[in-house]
Amino acid sequence: MKSKLAKSIMAASLAVVMAITAAGCGDSADKDSSGGDTGKQDAGNDASAGGDNQGEKEDAGSDQPAGDGNYEECTLTISWWGGDDRHNATQEVLKAFEDAYPGIKVEATYAAWTGWAEKMATAFSAGTAQDVNQVNWNWLTQYNGDGTRFLDLNQYASVIDMSQIDKKYLEECQIADTQGCVPISLTGRIFWWDKTTFDEVGIDIPTSHAELLAAGKKFQEYGEDYYPLAMGEYDRMILMVYYLESKYGTDWVVDNELQYDAAKIEEGMKFIDELEDNHVIPTIAKINGDGASSIDQNQNWIDGKYAGIWEWDTAAKKYSDTLPKDRELVVGDYFKDWGDNQGGYSKVSMGWAISANTKHPNEAALLVNFLLNDPKAAEILKDERGIPVSKAALDAANKAGVLNELAVEANGKVLSWCSNQLDPYFEDTQLNATGTGIYQSVFGGLSYDQLDAAQAAEQLIQGINSVLATAKK
Repeated sequence: MKSKLAKSIMAASLAVVMAITAAGCGDSADKDSSGGDTGKQDAGNDASAGGDNQGEKEDAGSDQPAGDGNYEECTLTISWWGGDDRHNATQEVLKAFEDAYPGIKVEATYAAWTGWAEKMATAFSAGTAQDVNQVNWNWLTQYNGDGTRFLDLNQYASVIDMSQIDKKYLEECQIADTQGCVPISLTGRIFWWDKTTFDEVGIDIPTSHAELLAAGKKFQEYGEDYYPLAMGEYDRMILMVYYLESKYGTDWVVDNELQYDAAKIEEGMKFIDELEDNHVIPTIAKINGDGASSIDQNQNWIDGKYAGIWEWDTAAKKYSDTLPKDRELVVGDYFKDWGDNQGGYSKVSMGWAISANTKHPNEAALLVNFLLNDPKAAEILKDERGIPVSKAALDAANKAGVLNELAVEANGKVLSWCSNQLDPYFEDTQLNATGTGIYQSVFGGLSYDQLDAAQAAEQLIQGINSVLATAKK
């Protein structure tokens, strides 16, 4: 996945590239995209706006700061997924961008996550994705493996200030000798606990595996429908990998080769079984029977009966917002008795990429830089896409006091603990598609007693190796 940083492009060459590629900007700036649904369009529609050029374009390779006339009038398109808060904040930032760059209009396409990956896969394949796209880290491998579907952002280093981002995070977004996207934030899994429930049960929040098992029994004594943790199938997959990496210290996959044999993965499956058997987590049948689409919307979570989750560090607001105000959500710690290693991974949670088919690459780069680094944008966006990795954005957000304190605490714990490398195919849709993925099949089958630990391990290995075999071709 990683490749060496692309060689710096000479200013004169960059000027020529910018001057040529920006020539598509034209008289489409009169389109209204400032309000609500009027800015939406299908993700599969043509994301480009054509027309005749207006005015003289200044040299794209000049040293002028962004906003000093180094752009042409045009309409850009952008896509992202998320919830209402992210939608509203991003639209506010887009309006601020339009104010800062008169003559550039931005049309937005956005929705919730469900079905979004499939929709964007079609758009990327057809070459009809928006000019600027919020992308998952693994999409670089899935949709841009040869570096041709997303622009190499190194070519726009005079427009996008990538010096604000740590080099190692930029390298995680490089593929086929290109900078496929710029990272927005980093994330990882950690425990979150409803402290109020633990206080009601009369025990401390667990900080070790032994204490977690003991908590299961205490919760069962308190009430048969009370559990210290609740996890779906994908949560269980990630937790199992964290457990095995903590014990054995080896990355899950290296160079498209699974590093764990059937015996070790069977051990991981027994670890998950142990949590169910000791009333630490409800069965998948129990969770499905609750009738909620996600744990944060589950009434048992809202009522405090499910008192813990294993979730992304960015999940603080999502889960705390659904709890009554008299319940206290706190960040947990990693368990040191899983092994001698600090297992688990942090990853680039998402990035901004520019479609290779855009007719407005320079203007799209201006928009990416604004979203990534602009202080006003940082104040508006807060941590809607996680804790910013841009130093400029993080500084502005901290000064404004707009970051969620729990998210900041969780992110700090994740980045200081997790030591393993994430496989870019770990989240491949064949493995993690909702309802149909290998992870769902394996951990659902294990929970429903349709598979024993050995059978579950073998089925997981077959599914992973099938995906990795395709990756090697």
